[in-house]
Amino acid sequence: MDKSQYGRRDRLMQEKRHDTYREDKKWPEPTACTECDSVYLEGRWTWYEPPYKANRVLCPACQRIAENYPAGYLELKGAFFKQHREEMLNLINNEEKQEKADHPLERVMAIDEEEEELVLITTTGIHIARRIGEAISRAYQGDLSFTYGDGEKTIRIFWNR
Repeated sequence: MDKSQYGRRDRLMQEKRHDTYREDKKWPEPTACTECDSVYLEGRWTWYEPPYKANRVLCPACQRIAENYPAGYLELKGAFFKQHREEMLNLINNEEKQEKADHPLERVMAIDEEEEELVLITTTGIHIARRIGEAISRAYQGDLSFTYGDGEKTIRIFWNR
């Protein structure tokens, strides 16, 4: 009998990465965030008024903000950004408002001006980071690139013009 047909037995097993902020469990309903008052109801976080007797926890977005552990990084740079800084920041704020209205866990954490022609935006989720990057690209063209990291739990987006 040929043992090669069974494959190697000493191969390395790929361990699943654990994401502390990803919700695999269901919270008891209703559950409200102690920080932002978002409510976990019918299997998702929403912006309903928190019921009086709701369970109280820190939602995953507020936990990310408190621990300063972003999921999305968006870097905007270039002379064009310097010239159109205010209107681009307004676009970013509008995109955040729209995304946050439907998805309470998708938020902008910080907007840090690293240099005169560079700003770094951190987000609690990958979807809002990509949405902002694509909105900037649609409105102002330029070069947009992104890479996912850590098993698609983080995203880095670069825009330059």
